[in-house]
Amino acid sequence: MRVIAGRLGGRRLRPPPDAGVRPTADRVREALFAQLGALEDAHVLDLYAGTGALGIEALSRGASAAVFVERSPASLAVLQDNLGRLGLEAQSRIVRGDALAIVRRLGRAAEHFDLVLADPPYALEVGPELLTALLAARIVVPEGTVVIESSRRHPLRPVAGWRVVSERRYGDTVVTRLAPDPEVGTGTRGAGPAPAPEGGKAEE
Repeated sequence: MRVIAGRLGGRRLRPPPDAGVRPTADRVREALFAQLGALEDAHVLDLYAGTGALGIEALSRGASAAVFVERSPASLAVLQDNLGRLGLEAQSRIVRGDALAIVRRLGRAAEHFDLVLADPPYALEVGPELLTALLAARIVVPEGTVVIESSRRHPLRPVAGWRVVSERRYGDTVVTRLAPDPEVGTGTRGAGPAPAPEGGKAEE
């Protein structure tokens, strides 16, 4: 695993802690970020972060800050190591817990994001529930983007309040890019994510 492009392009990432974790393949990340284009100063939320590959790629390509959400202790250790070795701790914040619960917490804190990246375990089929939670939390700015990976066997179902910008298939992986429906209220760009806690440790 490696960072594909940007100021950290070519740097190696520590792999997942076990074979049961399925990180986004390099070729899928390369195609996805080519679609996303410029990310200068973007505030990013990486849900089901795992090794942090997606959020790290966004930081490498110009995003100013990222919040990484992960619940597995083993994955959190790998994530912290990757951020530390790449010198990204000052731009990053790690939150330990369930992604849906954290989305609701971020909404209560009035945090806002330009880009939300979600690569949940395919078996969860959590895409529609996640989109509903993001809409209710109002944390995606009106011109923001949400990217969700799912299985080709279980494609993402449409959810009111979101429009599909693109849907691309890469083997068994389907990458769906969505934007808030302009007729539905979402967040407004504020201060973005709070700074990382001292020492880069995960919040609970």
